[in-house]
Amino acid sequence: MTVLEKTNRNIRLDVSYDGSNYHGWQRQKGQKSIQETLEVAISKMTGENITLIGSGRTDAGVHAICQTANFLTCSNIPLKGFEKGLNSLLPPDIAVLSAKEVPSDFHARKSARSKTYRYRLVVSEKRLALIHRRAWITGESLRLASMQEAARFLVGTHDFSSFMAAGSNVSSTTRTINTIEIRQTLCPEYLPLEFREFQIEINANGFLRYMVRNISALLKEVGCGRLSSRDANAIVKARDRAASPPTAPPWGLYLVKVDY
Repeated sequence: MTVLEKTNRNIRLDVSYDGSNYHGWQRQKGQKSIQETLEVAISKMTGENITLIGSGRTDAGVHAICQTANFLTCSNIPLKGFEKGLNSLLPPDIAVLSAKEVPSDFHARKSARSKTYRYRLVVSEKRLALIHRRAWITGESLRLASMQEAARFLVGTHDFSSFMAAGSNVSSTTRTINTIEIRQTLCPEYLPLEFREFQIEINANGFLRYMVRNISALLKEVGCGRLSSRDANAIVKARDRAASPPTAPPWGLYLVKVDY
């Protein structure tokens, strides 16, 4: 009898986490990961050896407003029981937002249609203790209009090799960016002080490793005037990682949601 035949429930979890203290989502030998921390808690509740499937990997230091995952179980634990029980077992920087029973063919990664990531850039020459692990703090002024103009060249279906982590092993480097929204606001952690925050929000059918961080780094360079929107267009067409600026730090990146 196969594992699927033994299993009568497929449970979807929507999870939020602060990735500061973890070596990313994926389970790794000798490293503290979000996936393994959740698996240990679920296994403790069910008495089963659980494998948790995430919608995708987030790297060390990256956060999630809503990451989606699923696991198979024979347990009869109620959905509210999973939500409350897991939150009682998990450390405070990981939270289960909801637990739902889904069809047997639901797969957190393969069923995903698109994902949305947000990158936070805060302009300040001062040291900001509350967000040093939650945003990229820069002392350089940024021009919103220039960043928005450059973003136009990234929307659509392109070969995003210029924005892929070196050494990545993927069958295709083509992805479709549906939207890029860049907005300027005030850093909420420091209101009523007026530290400007730029939020870069990208929705796409999939992402290469470091793709959002590399795009965010490019848009920052355009915003501060070292590169132009024409340079952004040329970098996309170059299909060469060496043509793009250095990668933005992980702590400004958030997985916002996964669409199914």
